Amino acid sequence: MAVSRTPFLAGNWKMNLDHLQAVAFVQKLHWSLRDAAHEDGSVEVGIFPPFTDLRSVQTLIDADRIPFSFGAQDVSEHDAGAYTGEVSAQFLAKLQVGYVIVGHSERRQYHNETDEVVGRKVQAALRHGVVPVICVGETAEDLEEHGASAVPAAQLVRALEDVAADADIVVAYEPVWAIGSGQAATPQQAQEVCAALRGVVAEALGPVTAERTRILYGGSVKAGNIAGFMREPDVDGALVGGASIVVDEFSAIVRYQKHVGV
Repeated sequence: MAVSRTPFLAGNWKMNLDHLQAVAFVQKLHWSLRDAAHEDGSVEVGIFPPFTDLRSVQTLIDADRIPFSFGAQDVSEHDAGAYTGEVSAQFLAKLQVGYVIVGHSERRQYHNETDEVVGRKVQAALRHGVVPVICVGETAEDLEEHGASAVPAAQLVRALEDVAADADIVVAYEPVWAIGSGQAATPQQAQEVCAALRGVVAEALGPVTAERTRILYGGSVKAGNIAGFMREPDVDGALVGGASIVVDEFSAIVRYQKHVGV
């Protein structure tokens, strides 16, 4: 029997919006969705602000009962200790952070994060009940040399080493060549890779976990192309970058079923 996976539309703010701007943005997004008669629960709305915004966002969401999930953009592989500037999953859990992005291409590129580091961060998140959003993806060079799914599949295999079969994870396929380029993958390309990634999850964690695990597409996602991705059977949502800090655009992405139709 097939499992119904709630679509997950997640906004990675990257290094944008201070804590005051974050509060204003979340309020405006909530009002925008409410005014458009968006049905809460039809999709899961997730926001991933900078570390300095998390407490303000958490307080606002709790106080106003805003039906958004929220997460962090990174996590330390360590639980505590002399690691200046790092933030542990233990700290995130105390802030009721539900998710954390792990292995984003910008962390891999600018901070030299290896697959082994990504794997340890996945374990750190899971130890404290924070769901890792495991990012995988290929560069243009990888695509030409190895094809579309080989590199992201290999990255996911390593990230899932020693992960328990019943673990709660999210996978995000973000082709590096599409991020910020304005040139998204086609829905068919996204489906091909996401299906391969679901196969990796099935091999590593079993078919039951693979069936319930949400796999997102990320890379130049916008209101005009989200519905095409969401028509694909193995694409369960999107990890949105630049469009996620524009209220009207992200609101339209969240409302893809009504705004564009599927």
